[in-house]
Amino acid sequence: MEATPSPSNMSLLCSAAHFMEMECDDGPETPNLKPHIEKFLEGIRFWTWTELVEALKQCQDLLSFRGYLAILDRIMDHLIERLASPGITSPNTCSSNRSSFQFSCDTSSNNSLRNNCSGVTWWFEHLLFLKIDLLDKVTRTMLSYDFDHGVVSRFLFYYHNSTCLGAVQDEKIETTEVVINLLLLLDLSSISCKDLFNLNRMAVGLKMSTGFIDKIESLIGPLLDQTTIDYLLLPSPRGRGQAYDVGFVLRLVRIFFFGHSSEVNSNRLKRVAKMMDLFLVEVAPDPHLKPCEFEALITMLPDTARESHDQLYLAMDMYLKVHAGLSEKEKISICRTLNHEKLSAELLRNLTRNLVFPSEAKPRAYVTKQGRMKTLLQENDHLKNFFESVFRKSFKNIEVREDVENRSYDGEELRGDSEGIQNGTQLKRSGTHIMSNAMYLPKLCS
Repeated sequence: MEATPSPSNMSLLCSAAHFMEMECDDGPETPNLKPHIEKFLEGIRFWTWTELVEALKQCQDLLSFRGYLAILDRIMDHLIERLASPGITSPNTCSSNRSSFQFSCDTSSNNSLRNNCSGVTWWFEHLLFLKIDLLDKVTRTMLSYDFDHGVVSRFLFYYHNSTCLGAVQDEKIETTEVVINLLLLLDLSSISCKDLFNLNRMAVGLKMSTGFIDKIESLIGPLLDQTTIDYLLLPSPRGRGQAYDVGFVLRLVRIFFFGHSSEVNSNRLKRVAKMMDLFLVEVAPDPHLKPCEFEALITMLPDTARESHDQLYLAMDMYLKVHAGLSEKEKISICRTLNHEKLSAELLRNLTRNLVFPSEAKPRAYVTKQGRMKTLLQENDHLKNFFESVFRKSFKNIEVREDVENRSYDGEELRGDSEGIQNGTQLKRSGTHIMSNAMYLPKLCS
């Protein structure tokens, strides 16, 4: 009894024809089933959506049969063409009227179907049966039909999340690798940054190869201005000791600037700067964060990216307080990025009194004022020493003169009155000399 071909038994008939070698006309004893199958496929344009899905589901294993790949491709092309046709919004629409679907099998007509499936996601769940090899083939065919990249991206993440649920690790890794490679075919603007971060977390958790981690980061980096601080706080790899994976963030920032061809305008740059300042405040209190890593974080962005340096100052302040053992050279190297002109008046005053910051990091006017005060104090000490020396020398001269004159006066008294007049004259001269010396004493109270 000869089986009648149908969408549900297509795979069975093809497999039977292959294994029973019923693929050529060798006589009546070995009938050829392949022409019957191909004849049946001529009416594929009249199949319902459900029949197309069922046929594709049953024929997945034909990927290993080279002679039947054309049959699989034909079913897949019609299913995708059905999705891309205008007005298809549900499986009910697809199966409501068989005669309404008169699709051409000419592949040259594919290019005219552009973006017709935008926003249509009802079929995501219907294609979860796809094995990973067929997923790759179906997705690439969708792109050849100019499917909307945003819809394809959403389908890939939906498929990934659904099929990885409950799967063993090897299956999760294989699915993730295929999805990553397919995402690389899409426009970056069509991919959700949030979904990419979730994909990255899974890839890291699965301990996937560095090559695939790099591929995900190459997708995330250009979209860095669209993310939030929560997605950057990825736990540090085991054994590093740090709270968060700083290397991951540094790589993303580097890719944002140098890893793609799209222009980094000022608005995008400012959004990244604000997010980086928030990240700095989060990681600054980490006692295990090395000075070179913290410095790399604060110097990755140009000065023009930040309108204010207040958050940067607060992060530096926390880091220097936690890492009190840093050398003066390390502190200066960290603080050299700080722009005083972009600090608020309050924080600028705080900086001048902040003892954890090196003097080289403080405003020049404050440092100059400190230097002048120090110079004045040194000059005052010099003047004080000078005046004390003059005082000691002057009063010493006075004491010596008074002692000499007293001795002369006592000797003259013993000689008589005639010599007294002459001695008086000498005393007047000595007194005049003493007074002249007193005139040169410094006027300390003036």
